[in-house]
Amino acid sequence: MRIVVVDDQTLIRKGVISILLLQDKWEVSGEAGTKKEALLLIQNAKPDLAIVNFHLGKDSGLNVISEARQTDSTCKFAILTYSNDPLSFERAKELDIDGYISLNAQPEELVYAIQVIQRGRKYYDPDIIDLLMQTQKKPQVDDHLAEKLTSKEREVLQKLGLGFSNRQISESLFISENTVKKHVSHVLTKLNLGDRTQAALYANQTGLVR
Repeated sequence: MRIVVVDDQTLIRKGVISILLLQDKWEVSGEAGTKKEALLLIQNAKPDLAIVNFHLGKDSGLNVISEARQTDSTCKFAILTYSNDPLSFERAKELDIDGYISLNAQPEELVYAIQVIQRGRKYYDPDIIDLLMQTQKKPQVDDHLAEKLTSKEREVLQKLGLGFSNRQISESLFISENTVKKHVSHVLTKLNLGDRTQAALYANQTGLVR
């Protein structure tokens, strides 16, 4: 797997690269310190994964991801951050990022996160998930509401509980992404939930995810 590292702080950038270079199966295809450099690097190196700092000087790593995807890049993206702010995490999730990795993580945690991403799954730092579980208003578990769901909607809800993106749900259930979006909307409406995160919590609390 070809990986590029994007961080405006040289020390962090070099540290991440040194960890990656210890893994024979991964190739570091380049590094960048600004959004402009990052977009050129992604375009030219065509990496499989870009590890991008959430804060990139006066810019945001999320802007790098958003603009890179407009060029039809097939690159996967993982965010590096010190922040455990739920709002920052939600902003990143809206871009369907593949990883959200704490800069406080140990080297082996970084390696594990990349291995998870390489297998086609998403990696979210456990600390941010714990924080979301603590701060997120827990949905009222109501079996009568759950009974309103169709069998396909229950399947979609289960996948949400596993942290699947719309694309992953589409592939696993053999339906289009537009159909997935409609099912998600119906699930939220029928269960009186505000967003996907609440739906995921609901699925876990009701035992739909085992």
